[in-house]
Amino acid sequence: MPRKESILRHKSEMFADRIVKLQKFVGSQGENVMSKQIYRSGTSIGANIAESINAQSEADFINKLSIALKEANETEYWLARLHHAGYIDERGFVSMKKDNDELIKMLVQSIKTIKKRITI
Repeated sequence: MPRKESILRHKSEMFADRIVKLQKFVGSQGENVMSKQIYRSGTSIGANIAESINAQSEADFINKLSIALKEANETEYWLARLHHAGYIDERGFVSMKKDNDELIKMLVQSIKTIKKRITI
């Protein structure tokens, strides 16, 4: 895999670690539904990126990254809901959103690059 995907995988793993801590924190405040939702979507980003490493084809690779992108978009939604409900303060929200936005940008760019390469 190109170096960019290795960086993407590393960043998604770091983000998943933050999501796990966030889920524990929010869950300890008694919010179980949203904490489980953000746990699922936030850790699924990295899981799909990890799966893409051993994709069976370029189409499968794009599919795995596209699923990771969808999960990142869902994670953005849950971050906003938790912030608006008062479970995440402004500083924490901005920091988590920044990391998620970076993953989204990297995923979009990776997908575009691979699609361009297979259409040439």
